[in-house]
Order: sequence, then structure tokens, then C-alpha cells
Amino acid sequence: MFEFHTIAQDLQTAARTGRFETPHGALLTPVFAPVGTQATVKTLTPRDLSEVGATLVLSNTFHLYLRPGTDLVRDFGGVHAFMGWPGPMLTDSGGFQVFSLALMRKLDADGVTFRSHIDGSLHRFTPESAVASQEALGADIIMCLDECAEPLDRKYNEEALRRTHAWAVRCKAAQRRPDQALFGIVQGGIFHDLRVESARTLAGLDFRGYAIGGLSVGETKADMYATLDITVPELPLNKPRYLMGVGAPEDLIEGVARGIDIFDCVLPTRVARNGGLFTCGGRLNLRNAKFAADPLPVEPGCDCYCCQHFSRAYLRHLFKAGEILGLHLATVHNVRFMIRLMREIRDHIASGTFPAFREQFLAGYRLSNQEVRHAQRERYVARLRAEANT
Repeated sequence: MFEFHTIAQDLQTAARTGRFETPHGALLTPVFAPVGTQATVKTLTPRDLSEVGATLVLSNTFHLYLRPGTDLVRDFGGVHAFMGWPGPMLTDSGGFQVFSLALMRKLDADGVTFRSHIDGSLHRFTPESAVASQEALGADIIMCLDECAEPLDRKYNEEALRRTHAWAVRCKAAQRRPDQALFGIVQGGIFHDLRVESARTLAGLDFRGYAIGGLSVGETKADMYATLDITVPELPLNKPRYLMGVGAPEDLIEGVARGIDIFDCVLPTRVARNGGLFTCGGRLNLRNAKFAADPLPVEPGCDCYCCQHFSRAYLRHLFKAGEILGLHLATVHNVRFMIRLMREIRDHIASGTFPAFREQFLAGYRLSNQEVRHAQRERYVARLRAEANT
């Protein structure tokens, strides 16, 4: 159980394909996991997920702990049975949401106390309770409780790293279920020495796999890629590596090139609900007037149900009319796009053509105006933060 085997290794990059065995089936890596925060991938049924080729789904411990409660989910047979998904599942520890969503939080060496963003009720997470909640949920892959610090704040990252490492030791000691793979989470912001320290410390604890957290949270893409360059080589070759919360198509390509095996992100479903559709040439905004009479599918050649049956004009009509079907069809396409992209990546690694595919894809993938403005804004904010910390 939980054996990970490398199948093919690219000779020019760190890209690799592999097979990770879990109690609910084997995962072929690199793999992308659609995010089912509340034990549902928004607008999609488990049948939809199977039809688009998803093999791994992520659900969120923080949200399920607050509502409906992890004990209730356990009583229904665990999260697989509760949501009707038969394949492998991953849950995070809830740590990131405590620091990003909670109305109030108070940290100490033992854990974190916080108030629910739903009703203001008081709660507490410790390493032991985070593991217990995930054992109640019953996902195949579970995460240690960690502290995700502001990526550019050196002092905060040093403090958070000490807690993250101490909590990792306690999480491993607290685990009782052998049918769940517990992953340690590497932190350290964009500080290379802290990332190396974190990776080496966690590798020494011999987890089933290793996640890289605290990225895509405000740093630039260049900083994220540089952080992966320094971090991934410190992780064991015989364990899967999971980049948490990263899922823009260009980031999947670059993450794989640096040796990442598992990805998850809300981006494909979130942008779909706002009329954003992924194509190999970049993201389309189907709310734009230029698509009002466009007879083409979202992406010619795509095999998803949306592209096989409907035009861009029809999808734009659905969005402009506020019809729920538009959200569903757009999500079907975007998730299928990500699954197809990962399959293409695996095929190119296996055939030795990944470097050429990487170059071709990145050359042809145009960022939208919104994405360009976001990149410019994040570079500006990063510069201001860096100046403030000097």
C-alpha cells in the first residue's frame, strides 16, 4: 500500500511519470486533483468527474470540520461514501484556512484557537486533532497541520517553521490509521535556506509523501519557480511530491519540469463560474461580445461534453442569461482541459519529448489581460514588501 514507483524520467528536466498506489486505486502521476472543498466539486457530480477522467479529488478538512462535522461524515462511512466518489481522495489539514479564513486566531506552541467564519463559534486545532479529523474523514492522503506564513516575512517564517516541524513530529506520532498516507508539508516562504532546512527536516521523518505549501499566496511566479528549484531536489526520489494550491496551466508545466507529481487548485472551477474557459492558446472570457455569434466549440478538438455539443455563442448566452447550465458546462470543460493536459504531459515524458512540448505550450499559451494585470500587480506588491523588509 502507498508504494510509489517512477515509470519514466525526462533526461533534460526533473519531470517524471509515476504510479502511486492507494486503497481506492492507483494514481498515474503527474496528476491534477479538482478541488471539492465541501465534499463536492462545484457544479459537478461524481459521474461528471469520472467522465472527464479525474482520478483524484481534494476535500477540505477545515470546512467539513465546521459543517457538517467530521464525526457525521465518519458515521456515513467516510468522505468517499458521503459524497459518492469511489476513487482516491486527499484532504488538507485545515491549517491554511485557519490562517486565511478564520475571524480570529491565536497561536501557541500546542496549536491554534480560532473563530469560525460561519457563525463566530470558537474552535481549536492541534496536530493531534487535525490528524483525528482527517482519520474520521477517511481520505487516502492526509496532511500534517502546518503554519502558512506570509511568504516575504523572514522573521515570521522562521517562527512558523519551528512550529510546523514540531507539529509534523506530533502528527506522525498521532496517526493511527495505516490505510492513510500522511504527508509532511515543506514551508519557509521564498527564503531558500529555510526551504532547504524544512525539506531536509521533514525528509528525515520519513513521511509517505511530501507537500510543498506556502506558494502561490502572493509571491511572484519567478519566486515560486526559484523556490521549487531549491526545494524539490532536497526531497526523496522515492516519494510523491505535492505542490499545494497551484493550478494555472503554465504553472503545471513548470511544476512538472521541476519534479512535482501532484497538483490541486480551485482555479479551473472558479474561473469557469465567471465565464473563463481554458484553451491551449490561453483563457477565453466568454462574456465578451465577440463570442455572441461564434459557432466554434470552446476548443476545437476537445473531447469534453461541452465542446462536443455546444458553441461558444450558446455558452455566452447561458452566462448572459444567468443560467446554471453555463456554470456546469464551463466547469466540465475546464476540468477536462486540466486532465487532458496532465495526460499529454505524461505521454511526452514517456516518449522523451517533454522539453519540446513544454517550450511549444508556453510559447502558444497567451495570458489574458486580467492575468497580465494580476502578474504586474503581484510584482509591484512583492517589490513594495521587499523594500519594507530591507
